[in-house]
Amino acid sequence: MGVLTGKKAPLFTAPAVTNGGEMIDAFKLEDYIGKKYVVLFFYPADFTFVCPTEILAFQDKIEEFDKRDVQVIGVSTDSQFSHWKWLQTELNDGGIKGVKYPLVADQGKTISMDYDVLAGEYDWNEEGNFIFEGTPMAYRGLFLIDKNGVVQHQVVNNMPLGRSITETLRMIDALQYFEKHGEVCPADWHEGEEALTPTHEGIAEFLSKK
Repeated sequence: MGVLTGKKAPLFTAPAVTNGGEMIDAFKLEDYIGKKYVVLFFYPADFTFVCPTEILAFQDKIEEFDKRDVQVIGVSTDSQFSHWKWLQTELNDGGIKGVKYPLVADQGKTISMDYDVLAGEYDWNEEGNFIFEGTPMAYRGLFLIDKNGVVQHQVVNNMPLGRSITETLRMIDALQYFEKHGEVCPADWHEGEEALTPTHEGIAEFLSKK
């Protein structure tokens, strides 16, 4: 699995559905670079089981992301039409109605490949035919992108393992604290707790207080 942390996030233009039902033919990640932080997360498929729990959990915490100037964007290899239908489906029927942040359609799988979260790959078989080997869906990848377009944090889970939205918010807080104060954030740091200066003296002082 590729590591994008510390590198520029791959840009893309793709169809998407936003505001709970508005279809966009050319949704661009670059429109947010320089303006907002971005949490870009991949999920395997619409109308599944773990995926709606994550997607709805992001929506439930959307005010917390807004307060931190973060744009949440979801991506799967489904079509924008599948996204739209799922967004119109009530929760008690397995839908995600009420989700407002963008869901991007990566039918060509190029975005998933660029972020190295595709659970399979294209190859040539012995007969010379171009085929896909594996599962044509994305793992549960999540990428925190700063305002300069650089990936500052990434995590990739296998398909059965849902992610922690609370941990995502903690990582945003840690990044923004470091950007503002220049102090680094130790293990399990949370907003309001003491950080430390990145020196031998700083770590010694921090550990002496524990």
